[in-house]
Amino acid sequence: MRKYPIYSVRNFSCNDIHRDFYVNTFNEHLKSHSFIEEPHRHDSYLMVFFTNGSGIHEIDFDRFEIKKGSLFVLQPGQMHHWNLSDDIEGFVIIFSQELYNLYFGQKKINDYNFYNSILNRPEVFFETDEFSKILPYFDLLTQENSQENKYQLDKMLNLLDCIHIEIARKYNETYSHQTHSYNIKISAFEILLEQHFKIQKLPSFYAEQLHITLKHLNRICNEILQKTATEVIMDRVILEIKRMLTDKQLAVNEIAYAVGYEDYSYFSRVFKKQTGMSPTEFRNIK
Repeated sequence: MRKYPIYSVRNFSCNDIHRDFYVNTFNEHLKSHSFIEEPHRHDSYLMVFFTNGSGIHEIDFDRFEIKKGSLFVLQPGQMHHWNLSDDIEGFVIIFSQELYNLYFGQKKINDYNFYNSILNRPEVFFETDEFSKILPYFDLLTQENSQENKYQLDKMLNLLDCIHIEIARKYNETYSHQTHSYNIKISAFEILLEQHFKIQKLPSFYAEQLHITLKHLNRICNEILQKTATEVIMDRVILEIKRMLTDKQLAVNEIAYAVGYEDYSYFSRVFKKQTGMSPTEFRNIK
């Protein structure tokens, strides 16, 4: 059985000083890391900005068209791969949560709402006339990375955060719901869901933990995500099952148990209802 790898930022960075921060142009990145075109995950944050070329980028089983101006942000654990044209150009940044949070102190990487698995919008598109807002930061970052200056890491992290700010501004323009007051509860719901979805699948549990009624939780989910709380929970469960099935590390009945289903038949019925195929059928096509 094939096992898809999980890469650390240190698989890419050979810099002993900046082992948790990798920056490169996309062309140079592909020269020494061609293996990344196969499906894989990262245990760090990943950002890719395409300035030329085309292709397809698959992230957690959703397909996105790559074109000039496509920018993708992935959080740890997301599975992805791509098919790229020969004229592809751009930039890639990989960094650890620990490095970012330690440097910025009270400000945390998860404060940026585009690193959010419930909303699941890993793509932001910059038109050519918007390049001037963000491209200079990528250029300065790669230039700084190629030199050995005092306060180098400080400058690089601050340039990275300038990029994050530009993405956040664009993201809020593209997805207006991100500024909604319900966002605080959605973020809290996501944190709880990541902690408990393998065991707790009833929306009433999450409503109780959030100190709101189930009706209000459903209202929030419908307003922001156009889904019920039950659908949000089930989407997260199915995504995890798909990831585990694709990795092919466990037998299907072991996966069922790992995500909280002791009855394999029930697990199989739930998965087929959500995806249209059995777990074994899904595994065989991946």
